[in-house]
Amino acid sequence: MSRDLLLAIDNGTQSVRALLFDAAGSLVAKTRVALDDYVVDAPGRHEHDADGFWRSLASACRALWEIDSGFAQRVAGVALTTQRGTVIALDRTGKPLRPAITWLDQRKSARIPRIPLRWRAGFALAGVGETIEYFQREAEANWIAEHEPDLWQQTDKFLLLSGYLLYRMTGEWIDSVGAQVGYLPFDFKNLQWARTGDWKWNAMPILPSMLPSLLAPGTIGGAIHDAASLETGIPRGTPVVMAAADKACEVLGAGCIVPTVAALSYGTTATVNTLSQRYLEAVPFVPPYPAAIPHAYNTEVQIFRGYWMVNWFKEQFGHLEQQAARTSGKPVESYFDDLVDSVPPGSMGLMLQPYWTPGIRMPEAKGAIVGFGDIHTRAHLYRAMLEGLGFALRDGLERIEKRGGVRVTSLRVAGGGSQSDAALQLTADLFGLPTARPHVYETSGLGAAIDAAVGLGFHRDFPTAVGEMTRTARVFDPAPEAQKLYDELYTGVYRHMYGRLAPLYRAIRRITGYPS
Repeated sequence: MSRDLLLAIDNGTQSVRALLFDAAGSLVAKTRVALDDYVVDAPGRHEHDADGFWRSLASACRALWEIDSGFAQRVAGVALTTQRGTVIALDRTGKPLRPAITWLDQRKSARIPRIPLRWRAGFALAGVGETIEYFQREAEANWIAEHEPDLWQQTDKFLLLSGYLLYRMTGEWIDSVGAQVGYLPFDFKNLQWARTGDWKWNAMPILPSMLPSLLAPGTIGGAIHDAASLETGIPRGTPVVMAAADKACEVLGAGCIVPTVAALSYGTTATVNTLSQRYLEAVPFVPPYPAAIPHAYNTEVQIFRGYWMVNWFKEQFGHLEQQAARTSGKPVESYFDDLVDSVPPGSMGLMLQPYWTPGIRMPEAKGAIVGFGDIHTRAHLYRAMLEGLGFALRDGLERIEKRGGVRVTSLRVAGGGSQSDAALQLTADLFGLPTARPHVYETSGLGAAIDAAVGLGFHRDFPTAVGEMTRTARVFDPAPEAQKLYDELYTGVYRHMYGRLAPLYRAIRRITGYPS
């Protein structure tokens, strides 16, 4: 039997998906196991049973073979992509010592390691002392060492979720360079673990021996071993090819491999990305992330809790649309598209700033909605949310263009929000650029499959693989009148909102203590 299929495993935040692609990038089969058993046992905490991630992965794979028992023997190789920044501490036997701390966790360390004076002086001169301290307080290793010191003493390996799942698949301590997004001693410029003497080794208690070996995306890193084969049904000896983190794979799967094509992700965290062959900080002193292509970077700007806001709105105010969808059998998204289309561009002056979660650049930031009048309804609020996210992402793209000296000429949109025609037309109008939906929704999985296709020789290089395996399903062109209105709102209102509101945000923080 011909080994003509590529198995991409995508362990996202909401589910684990097992996806079979062919060499043309067509999705042959898909299974999904929901991840709805996260543990939130205190404000700001967000954990998940580490073995539970593995069991869900194995279950998703076994469900594929139930669709067609012949699929397993057709798999030429496996590639893994996962949620970013989720960490797992393991003992000397490779067993998790505690639940995984996920990327949504918000706990911070009160006590942090002291960085040597020469580094602190340099950071102070550069004006990045607060950024470095933010990095240290966010580092999960520092929190564990502070609050669970006995457990930290037992920690032999400290891995991202990708490294843990690759260990379970191959028995090897390996991970992809493209997966290294988190609070670890990683050198983002040189795409390797930090060199001896780098300040990051002093910023947290992680030792080099605790970390896996790093391999470039598109590299065969190992093979499915006996125990993994027994649990997943993937044939023993099947090659495992390095891919990258989910956002990086999403950029690749959307076909964005030149700086003039930007990838927007309308997911839990909304992002704008371009791929660069050179190291480029879109925000000074905030590094770009590794790409799903070797020796390349994703210049990314994030809007934390981006499309989380949309889900929040649907849960709080979307009961009518949800009930209508249950009654009619139509997708609920179509009813929310009707809600967007019932309101003109600009939401009758209702403007939203989508800073629901503070970040490195704006630790005091909060969300804001201004311009309310008696004409406004929940439909105006919903459209204003989408427009606010678009304005924030446009601001991020302009930062990338300014720093990189490259003008973006078209957009590709992935993530859950990409299924909305109304959202994509709004995006095209707001950016003033043609905006395309990729031919498959599972762009992160497709990006992992592209890594596998190159690593296994299905295609000779990444440009060829992208050309053969990615395409657009529909392109949305800007409407001139809406584009003109959005340009005026963006330049005349949105770009001034944060500067005007920042003093009030700081006062709220001082008075209430939130955000801390």
